Formats: sequence, C-alpha cells, structure tokens
Amino acid sequence: MDSDDDIQLNDSDSDGESEEKGTQILSFADLETKMKDAISEIQDILEVKPGVCRILLQKHKWDKNSLLERFYEHPDTNEFLKAANVIPEESETFPELPVPTDCDICCMPGELTGLACGHLACIDCWRAYISDRINDGKCEVECMTGECMLLMEDEKVNFYITDPIILEKRRQLIVNSYVEINKCLRWCPGKNCGKIIKAAHSEPHLVQCSCGTQFCFFCGNDGHEPVSCRLLKLWEKKCLDDSETANWISVHTKDCPKCLAPIEKISGCNRMLCRNPSCKFQFCWMCMRDWDVHGYSPCNSYDPKKEKDRVKNRANLDRYLFYYNRYKGHGDSLKLEKKLVKAVETKMEVLQHHSQISWADVQYLPKAVETLSTCRRTMMNTYIFAFYLEHNNHAEMFEANQRDLEMATEQLSGFLEQDLLSQSGQEKMKTLIQNVQDKCRYVEHRRKILMDHVVEGTEHDVWVFREE
Repeated sequence: MDSDDDIQLNDSDSDGESEEKGTQILSFADLETKMKDAISEIQDILEVKPGVCRILLQKHKWDKNSLLERFYEHPDTNEFLKAANVIPEESETFPELPVPTDCDICCMPGELTGLACGHLACIDCWRAYISDRINDGKCEVECMTGECMLLMEDEKVNFYITDPIILEKRRQLIVNSYVEINKCLRWCPGKNCGKIIKAAHSEPHLVQCSCGTQFCFFCGNDGHEPVSCRLLKLWEKKCLDDSETANWISVHTKDCPKCLAPIEKISGCNRMLCRNPSCKFQFCWMCMRDWDVHGYSPCNSYDPKKEKDRVKNRANLDRYLFYYNRYKGHGDSLKLEKKLVKAVETKMEVLQHHSQISWADVQYLPKAVETLSTCRRTMMNTYIFAFYLEHNNHAEMFEANQRDLEMATEQLSGFLEQDLLSQSGQEKMKTLIQNVQDKCRYVEHRRKILMDHVVEGTEHDVWVFREE
C-alpha cells in the first residue's frame, strides 16, 4: 500500500494521540472493528461468506479499492474466486452430514467431513491439521490434500476448532497480519502493551505510546537520533558479529604456517609447536619459518609485507573499541540513572516536608531526570554516528558539538546524582535546584544544536560515511 489511507481508521476510535502530530494509538479491538467493517462492506458487493471476504481482503492488503477494481475487471465472478483459491476449481458433491467410513488419514473408522473441493477426513484429523497450522503461525489454512490449494474460510475453521486457546491464537495472527501489511501501522514494543501505533507516514521518526514507550517507527528500535536506521543496523551487526573476534584473533594470534590453525603465544620461548594432532609443525614465532631449518639462528630482518595486515587489523580493532567503549559507557550510565527517578521523587517529598521549599520549586526535577536520559541516549548514538563518519571538516564540527553536549550531560548528571541527593540546607538546596534548572536548559540547547547540525548536514548531503 502506498499510504495510510489504504486502511482507513477513525480517529474517534483511538485511545489517544501521541506527541507526534498525526500519530494515533489504537487498541486490538479498534483494528478488529475496522476489519469487520471492511468485510461487511465487501460482503454486500460480492455476496460471499464473511470468511471468504476476509481472505480476499488479505490477498489485496486490505485495500478495498484494489479488490473491487480487480473484481469488476474480471468477466466471471466464479473464475475470480477460483483464482483466489476461495472456491474449488471443480466442485465435488458429498453429503452435508458426516459420512461413516474409514478415514484415509488416520485409517480409523469414523464420520468423515470436508471442504467444497470434496476432500474428506475425520473431524479429529481436520482439527489436528488446522491446529498444527495455527501453531506454526499460519492464519490461512489450505486443504489437507497436498495438491489442493483451496483456502478454508473462517466459518469452516471455527466449525472444526473448539479450543479457545487455538482460536484466540488465530485471532491474534489475523490482526497481526493486518498490521504487518500496512507500513503506517506498528505494534508498540513495550512489555505487555498490545497497543498499535498508526503514524501519518512511515519514514523514521520517534513515536511514543500511551504506555510511555518511545521507539523509532521505521525500525522499531529505541529512539536512535542522530544515527540512521541503516547505520544502527550495521552497528548492531558489528557488535554481535564474529568479525571483531576474528580481528582479535588476527591481532593476538598467528596462523600455523602448515595447517593454518590459529596459535596464541602463552610463554616466552619463540619455538612454537602446533597443537593440531594432525600437524605438530614446529616453527619460529618471530619469522614463521620451519624450526628445523631456522633453529636458534637470528631472524632480525624486517619484512613490512608480512606485518601489514596484522597492523591494519590492530588499528581497526583499536578504533572500534574506542567508539564501542564510549557507546557502552553512556548505555551503562543510562541504565544506572534510571534509579534517579525514584530517588528524586523521594528527595522531593523530603524537601517539601522538612523544609520551606515549595511544591512548585521541585517540580522541575523530574523533567531534569527525563532530559538527562534523553541526552544519554543521544550521546550513545552519536558514537555510532561518529564511528561511521569520514573524518573531514564537517566531522570535526560534529565532534565539537558532541563534546559540548557530553560535558554538559555529565555536569547535569553530577548535579542530580551527587549534589542533589547528598546536599542539605534550605538555601543550598534552592541554589542547587536553580543550578539544575539552568543546566537542564543548557543541555537541551546543546542537544538541539547537535541535532540541527546533523539535520542540516543531511539536507545538504555533507556527511560521508564509511560503511565497514
């Protein structure tokens, strides 16, 4: 679908709107209602079962206009439905009531039933087959016979399945497929939330659910400004990939000249013995020559070619660790500073009960903690941005803004985590609260400068990235 108009959602049915303009927060029931309304509208035109209408809408990505356009273009309604696998190519006649005979699937005697295609089985086999398909994450169920592609309408599924757990799982799968095919809908990743965010567009932007969870609408990760979704994905892959382990091996080990097994030097002697049972090759650690030829003779001639790759890998590893350690350091601080929320609330109560500091004077403190968390997350992501950024004049300007924001963030953290929680005395506390307010405004100002610079650089295409 090309726009959010493909699935029309009524604003009045949503639970509310997030801070992002045009973003709506919807419940599971909201989407089910919209699906039922669309099915009912299509059913009035096609005059088929609601379950068949749902399958047809699903095939056309819940775009009613697209479905009806294809329907009216087709000269034969039956052929249109056959092409969609909702009615069989050739209808078979069999008794409406179950037929008592042996089941071809389980070979047990029983009453057989089946679909419009005429393929029969006992109810237990149908129930087991449909349950397995649903447990495998499939909301659409084909006929049990391998060569038959007929899709089972919802009414037939509900006839065979009586387990409420299985039915609820299928209900979840159907709504989930509805969300997945619309690029302007996304599940909130918050724990046990279950809400759906409907955005005005699908481009990367930060949204917030009513549960308080903030995330990037495009990729579903936590907010990651100023780094793009693509660079974030590359960074996560780099952090999890074995490539950095391979770099470490290249820096700290050497390959056996004979079998190429990596060998780490753990003692002072340079006479090395490969521990590979099928190799046992002996060589000099310094020059990698066969020990039988080398012996204890000197090997003091430098060959730059042999050391080139090793030095390069070492430099790449050092650079990666520089940015990773700072990225992780801010991430660790972000986790630890979550305790500040409760600590600041407790301190606010103490200040109001045991001093003359008013309620209004301390209301800025929770906002300061929130600002600190936002800047910590921004600082984390600036190190991803800087890691992939080619060094030039624009990169130096970015690093200068990054440095200023980092210093201001640390100062705000010190006010909140050290001074505020340990300070006493009414006048000192009033001064400290004012300092927190001033520093909070300054931090927000520095973050805005950094973010504006990134946006401006993106608009003018000045950023050059090295995607390793």
